[in-house]
Amino acid sequence: MADVVDLIMQDHREVERLFAELESNPQARPTVVPVLTTLLAAHSRAEESEVYPAAADAGGADDVEHSQQEHIEADELLERLAEADPEGAEFEEILAKAVESVSHHIEEEEETVLLHMRERMDVSRREELGDAFLKAREEHLGQQPADITRDELRRQADNAGITGVSGLDKASLQEELRKQADG
Repeated sequence: MADVVDLIMQDHREVERLFAELESNPQARPTVVPVLTTLLAAHSRAEESEVYPAAADAGGADDVEHSQQEHIEADELLERLAEADPEGAEFEEILAKAVESVSHHIEEEEETVLLHMRERMDVSRREELGDAFLKAREEHLGQQPADITRDELRRQADNAGITGVSGLDKASLQEELRKQADG
């Protein structure tokens, strides 16, 4: 059993490594981008379904809402990155925005949500969440940010504290989440 905080931080270090590879090795972009976007999609869906609700219940609802909004922004940037020509000027611009956004999210999440989980949850609860996180992440490996389901979008809305969206179809829900995240 592994502590969920440690598992999340391991993923964060891997994301940072992949960003460094994308920035320093343009020839590797066609193969590294799908790895990055797949890892982040699986990581985000696992946090959203397993970790964020538990962190909110442990007194971190405001931090979770903020982190969830950052996930929504990251999903949009990663979709754009995956669609961009790795040799084009637009790729550089999107990559810079994605690196800035995701790096900011990682820093804040580690200083708030994860720190509070260490302080407010005992080790056995964090290990239980670690198992759930790993299982959920494994279920989503191979998916891209665009593969998100309506139910997962509803979970994002719940985590972000956005109400009144349960009756929306997937496209409308996704648009509302993006508007709220840009907010």
